[in-house]
Amino acid sequence: MIKEKYTIKDFIPLIVIFGIILGLSIVGTLASGGDWMDGMRYFMGGFFTVFGLLKVSKLKAFAEAYQMYDIIAMRSKAYAFTYPFIELALAVLFFTNFSPLFTNWVTLAVMLVSAIGVYIKIQKKEKIMCACLGTVFKVPMTWVTLFEDLLMAAMAVVMILLL
Repeated sequence: MIKEKYTIKDFIPLIVIFGIILGLSIVGTLASGGDWMDGMRYFMGGFFTVFGLLKVSKLKAFAEAYQMYDIIAMRSKAYAFTYPFIELALAVLFFTNFSPLFTNWVTLAVMLVSAIGVYIKIQKKEKIMCACLGTVFKVPMTWVTLFEDLLMAAMAVVMILLL
């Protein structure tokens, strides 16, 4: 059953994971000389690693949940099953700094497509669970989900512009 009103308690798994990734990114940034562009890369690599692994851990359940709102996954079950591996590949690309322009353009596209699906469901006021943490944690789809997608897209834009 999906609640009508959400509290901060509903988002604790997301807050904890986000906080850990942010904290490790800050430590990595400071250890590597304080370059905030590296910090964004570490954050994005960490984000895609953790979120991708949570999705892969229950891949079938994730794919079914993701097909409820992603505009490509609704039309392609293969994409729903592939998406966590796209995130994990992006994680490797961010951590290795391999082809940063390509990596950020792909990230921008993936995050904007995801944001569109989230926005449509929010606008329709549909109450569903977000598959962002796979199905390991039950986090509701709200404006927080949209913010998460748009934050990653915005970071990709910043990195594209500053490359």
